Amino acid sequence: MIRRFLAIVLTSIILALTGCGGGSDAPPSIVTDIRSDPLFDGDIMRDPISGLLTGTQGNTQSVFAGVDPVTDEEFRAFLDFPLRISGGVPPNAVIASSVLDIFINSILPQPLTGTIPIRIDLVSFQPPTLIETYFDPTFQPALASITITPPISQADFGNHVLVDVTSLMTVAQQKVLDDFQIRILLLDLGAVPPGLIEINDTTGVNRGVLAPLLSVTYL
Repeated sequence: MIRRFLAIVLTSIILALTGCGGGSDAPPSIVTDIRSDPLFDGDIMRDPISGLLTGTQGNTQSVFAGVDPVTDEEFRAFLDFPLRISGGVPPNAVIASSVLDIFINSILPQPLTGTIPIRIDLVSFQPPTLIETYFDPTFQPALASITITPPISQADFGNHVLVDVTSLMTVAQQKVLDDFQIRILLLDLGAVPPGLIEINDTTGVNRGVLAPLLSVTYL
């Protein structure tokens, strides 16, 4: 309930800033919540020495994004939200706002004294099975990108992070994608100190509270 309340608050702010949802002539909006599909969520790790890529997918319980400050291994997380399920987003819907809710299980280094700038790419591949080359935007180009603002800080440890992904969801809808698929990665490798975040993706009893959630408001 808390995450739903926070998502609704952020959605209300977005709508107020964009001028959507106001006025007596505005069509009624619909809010739908879509959890990521744990069978297709995963991450890909690049070994800093060999350059070899290793993918992990399917009920992983958590996914990683960033660079481990101890091993220098780089991780890029992938989340898959099925849009056309019952109660999802119709192909002809107009997106008013969209919020991504992720819970940060852990952060490295610990404690984090600076911040970790994170980029989110909208990607699309079918079937939604991870291939190691999807790590590289050259082989799996981003359809659109945003950054998490403000960047991840120590205050996010053990908390929900709400991200305005309206622009990404709008592109996904314009392209009539069946899934909202995102790649989560360090913003600028080499330009910032290494840092790693662990995103909760539990399939246990707390999935409804902690697992990734996409909240979409559409007309």
